[in-house]
Amino acid sequence: MSWGIELWDQFDNLEKHTQWGIDILEKYIKFVKERTEIELSYAKQLRNLSKKYQPKKNSKEEEEYRYTACKAFLSTLNEMNDYAGQHEVISENMTSQIIVELARYVQELKQERKSHFHDGRKAQQHIETCWKQLESSKRRFERDCKEADRAQQYFEKMDADINVTKADVEKARQQAQTRHQMAEDSKADYSSVLQKFNHEQHEYYHTHIPNIFQKIQEMEERRIVRIGESVKTYAELDRQVIPIIGKCLDGIVKAAESIDPKNDSQLVVEAYKSGFEPPGDIEFEDYTQPMKRTVSDNSLSNSRGEGKSELKFGGKSKGKLWPFIKKNKGATPEDFSNLPPEQRRKKLQQKVDELNKEIQKEMDQRDAITKMKDVYLKNPQMGDPGSLDHKLAEVSQNIEKLRLEAQKFEAWLAEVEGRLPARSDQARRQSGMYETQNAPSVNNCAQDRESSPDGSYTEEQSQESEVKVLATDFDDEFDDEEPLPAIGTCKALYTFEGQNEGTISVVEGETLYVIEEDKGDGWTRIRRNEDEEGYVPTSYVEVYLDKNAKGAKTYI
Repeated sequence: MSWGIELWDQFDNLEKHTQWGIDILEKYIKFVKERTEIELSYAKQLRNLSKKYQPKKNSKEEEEYRYTACKAFLSTLNEMNDYAGQHEVISENMTSQIIVELARYVQELKQERKSHFHDGRKAQQHIETCWKQLESSKRRFERDCKEADRAQQYFEKMDADINVTKADVEKARQQAQTRHQMAEDSKADYSSVLQKFNHEQHEYYHTHIPNIFQKIQEMEERRIVRIGESVKTYAELDRQVIPIIGKCLDGIVKAAESIDPKNDSQLVVEAYKSGFEPPGDIEFEDYTQPMKRTVSDNSLSNSRGEGKSELKFGGKSKGKLWPFIKKNKGATPEDFSNLPPEQRRKKLQQKVDELNKEIQKEMDQRDAITKMKDVYLKNPQMGDPGSLDHKLAEVSQNIEKLRLEAQKFEAWLAEVEGRLPARSDQARRQSGMYETQNAPSVNNCAQDRESSPDGSYTEEQSQESEVKVLATDFDDEFDDEEPLPAIGTCKALYTFEGQNEGTISVVEGETLYVIEEDKGDGWTRIRRNEDEEGYVPTSYVEVYLDKNAKGAKTYI
């Protein structure tokens, strides 16, 4: 099967067909190009999606990724990022191995096609020229034959006419001979041209055109093979990334299998464990026997302050351990005293570790400066040793500051862990007052010691084993009793809105009577007048106890 033999007369159709073949190739290139754009867009969207759900650095969200379920989700995000990278690889490989290569091949193909059809048109023009020469030679031969016939007839007419001179007859005879000779010459030329044309025509239809069409056929078949190879490459490039994509999916499955609910539950315990002991049983107080109401640890007022918390758990507070402590809105105290013991210990340990790292870093820097100074001393041309004294002194000063800071936090940590005796309530209260009076930047420390029932705690909670939830459910039973005597006065350092049961509102600067001091639960019982009394946070007031009052303690 040869186009040169089978399609010898289809030059124009072959020209259209080969152009269509190039158009198909260019259409395929355009298809692959759009596929690469889709892959890049898909990869970009996957990366953006992964980035969108990544935890923000130094945020509470980042802390959540300690849990195995969150770690699995984070691994999924990272694997999807790698997954997106494989689609970028598909795009890059298709661009380099298909689009670029085929674009170059199309240019070569167009040039080759142009050359073949140029040769075909040149052969057509040559055979047409030969045909025109044949036609011209034929017409000349025909014309010369007619002229020879007319000259012969004229000679015969002149020869038959008796009135014509012999010279005219001779002239007519010579003219006829000349015409006959010209006809013979034209005949010979026509015969030669015809023979040449037949040879050229045979060469054209049996040699030149078949050769040209064969080259065009081979060119077209190479184009078809090239498309097939590109389609195969198209599939292979996709197949190449399947193992890596499979690894990404395996990584996601492995992350899912690594989820450990027991571990996550333990992390919840570590994150929120307060270290407090649950409240004990409320002792029965027999009111059938006459008793003297005094301010003591066994008094009704104390039991009201301490024992009601257990009653409230199943009542109005719906299980909230700290029903009337406000949400923490200020800066955290430096010693983390707003946290319960266990959480405070963790924070202090973390702070000590951070300070030790900083100390080690500063010490390394000091060693480096010292070595550099030694080098300068031995080689003065390299630098002035005195220029490093200021930096060395600055680093040493920083180390000393950090050590003092670390010692301070280690002392607090030792106190929490029980290695050192805990500070007394009075000392703690005095310390809080001193910080309030001498550190304007932390004037809101009292507010900072508040917290909400969602897991944060007050300073008073960290100081003792539990918070005593106040209640006045039994107040009505003792309306006839004699009110507790005042054991001192207090001045409100901050405004407190006593919105919960058992509390009383105070205004900053207001002076009130103290009727029951802080029993270690962080609350002081005060009275404004005979009808208004309740509890306020101890850190909100400055207490002045009457040394002569019964049950009063010396306030330092």
